[in-house]
Amino acid sequence: MPREKILIASDHAGFALKESLERALVDLGFDVQDLGTDSAASTDYADYAHPLAERVSSGEVQRGVLLCGTGLGMSYTANRHARVRAAVAWNPEIAKLAREHNDANVLVLPARFVSEQEGVEILRTWLDTPFEGGRHARRVEKIETTATVEKNESNGDV
Repeated sequence: MPREKILIASDHAGFALKESLERALVDLGFDVQDLGTDSAASTDYADYAHPLAERVSSGEVQRGVLLCGTGLGMSYTANRHARVRAAVAWNPEIAKLAREHNDANVLVLPARFVSEQEGVEILRTWLDTPFEGGRHARRVEKIETTATVEKNESNGDV
């Protein structure tokens, strides 16, 4: 059985934690593709969030991991893509609920606010938690319906 491919990317603030999480993913048996950044030199989060989110949106990969200082910039950027549900998680409980209730397919970590150990624990929880479906599936579907309506309205297609 082929290993699941997971994408990972960060800006400069998330670089060190990204490197640790990448090693953890490999140790867990995932096929990891690192989309950058490659150093702690200042960079723009959107340059890394858009490519990762586009590949999740297209279905090329099922899941991805993004990191920046607060997690907010990465989540704002990633969530602009259809079918991407990027959740900022700062503890395992949030990661668990993001998967169970929202089917989060992109985990976003606030690198300035979690330790390496906490980051790995959050990641493992997110990876191991299935989506509950049921009433939550209806709610997740409404996210995409609203996004489609707004896109059509902006194009004058309603």
